[in-house]
Amino acid sequence: MSEKNKMPLLEHIKELRDRLIKSVVAILILFFIFFSVKEHIYGFLVQPLANVLVESGENRRMIFTALHEAFFTYIKVSFWTALFVGFPFVALQFWRFVAPGLYLKEKRALLPYLVISPILFFLGGALVYYFIFPLAWKFFISFEAQGTASSLAVQLEPKVNEYLSLVMRLIFAFGLSFQLPVVLTLLARAGLTSSKGLARKRKYAIVFSFIGAAIITPPDVISQVGLAIPIIILYEISIFAVRVVEKKRQKENATGEEELSNDKDLHTT
Repeated sequence: MSEKNKMPLLEHIKELRDRLIKSVVAILILFFIFFSVKEHIYGFLVQPLANVLVESGENRRMIFTALHEAFFTYIKVSFWTALFVGFPFVALQFWRFVAPGLYLKEKRALLPYLVISPILFFLGGALVYYFIFPLAWKFFISFEAQGTASSLAVQLEPKVNEYLSLVMRLIFAFGLSFQLPVVLTLLARAGLTSSKGLARKRKYAIVFSFIGAAIITPPDVISQVGLAIPIIILYEISIFAVRVVEKKRQKENATGEEELSNDKDLHTT
């Protein structure tokens, strides 16, 4: 960090305020834009369930039981969509705030994580939307029962707010779980973990993956296994990524020691 990049504390606070204001304004603008197409966004989220219900060959519906339920559901849909789409802009504001205080080496180390993090989150959300949702919804709907002369029919009539809560919980669970390689490689760069330590704790990671998946996901085997297995795979990828980080660090240290040795030789001559 050069002298010209040093700023008084008050200037840092003002810049932080400006960055936060820009982020909030951007999220609000996106919120109103997405609220104007709220039905289409919610329809996209409902599509996996609609596809499963269409296979039953009956006319189905979703319900809301409170006067304000649908309205607040659309607000939540618009807000979460704005937050998701606006995350790159918020991350950019964060980067522009911290970048002047970083050395060039630190910038090169941190920038790839800001790029890959939203990509991994999107991949996690895509996995649960296109693969887990159809399987899980089929499993739950299989518990419907036709009515008989001595019993009533058991039929699904999902509520709009409960469906949204379940969908968003699963999307964020998978999206955040896909951040595992980012977190572990950052810890490795900080010297707080190592590839050997992660490898030794592999069996514990597998156990905690299934425990965490059982807590986060609904009580069905499909979504639990569907979350636990990607976490285990990502853990193995993290071990490989940490090894790459360690080898790169060793190479940089060796290069630095060689340059230091050459400087000493020049001074002695």
